[in-house]
Amino acid sequence: NYDGSIRAFLFLLNNDCCTSIDKSRVFLSDLTGGKLNISKGMISRLNREFALKTEPERRSAYADMLLSPVMHTDCTNARENGKSCQVYVCATPDGKALYFAREKKGHEGVKGTVTEDYQGILVHDHDITFYNYGADHQECLAHILRYLKASIENEPDRTWNKKMHALVQEMVHFRNGCRQPHGPDPEIVSGFEKRYREILETARKEYENIPANDYYKDGYNLFLRMEKYMHNHLLFLHDIRVPATNNEAERLLRNYKRKQAQAVTFRSFESIDYLCQCMSMLVLMRFEDPANIYDRVSRIFG
Repeated sequence: NYDGSIRAFLFLLNNDCCTSIDKSRVFLSDLTGGKLNISKGMISRLNREFALKTEPERRSAYADMLLSPVMHTDCTNARENGKSCQVYVCATPDGKALYFAREKKGHEGVKGTVTEDYQGILVHDHDITFYNYGADHQECLAHILRYLKASIENEPDRTWNKKMHALVQEMVHFRNGCRQPHGPDPEIVSGFEKRYREILETARKEYENIPANDYYKDGYNLFLRMEKYMHNHLLFLHDIRVPATNNEAERLLRNYKRKQAQAVTFRSFESIDYLCQCMSMLVLMRFEDPANIYDRVSRIFG
């Protein structure tokens, strides 16, 4: 009974501004002097309506993202009636992104997402599941810096963690300042790799002399991880297309976390699924025409 502009207003207020359904309807009522009193049921159904009407656009974006040479991927915890489930995000460096609601993590969670069929370079945190997909992988160095800082605080007598922290910062700074179209100078990259190996050797000797204690083993595990996955920590130095961090995916997941904090828990998994489809579409709209989100949403609702 209401035109697209009213439904778009409530839809964006509830999903994009993370305002509760009650507050959204009260605000509209106050704004219109009490003339529009929309039911909670109608507002709660807007996500489903919007998701169904925009399915072709999301399918097209899915196909386009498979062609991207690099893609970010990550997941975060969601809550459905007090139970845990997952929200995955896949994002390309040029700004396209899709959210996916999944009941489980691991391979079951990846199934049906862009990551499952992707054949390019995946940028992610150290989730071993993702190593089964894509052609190559870049670890998020923002996480590595945090882990190294924790190691410095908990293992102040060791030197490898301080040296590696400084080296990672230097490499990221160097890469961010690289303006060569074909990538960084191979000799400089080779020098970074040599220093990386030397620091790992220092770590090995330090842990042989003084083994990690039962209270804190994360530093030792980080050393083993950085040794085993050296190629995946330094891929960004060899390929100019690859970013050093997974910040793009984490930034997008914060949008969902804000909504989760407002909702606390969703009553059904279907609600999370429709929300993810709607959030995907809003990201795509901002990628295509950021100045006319409200008008476009209004036209979709008709």
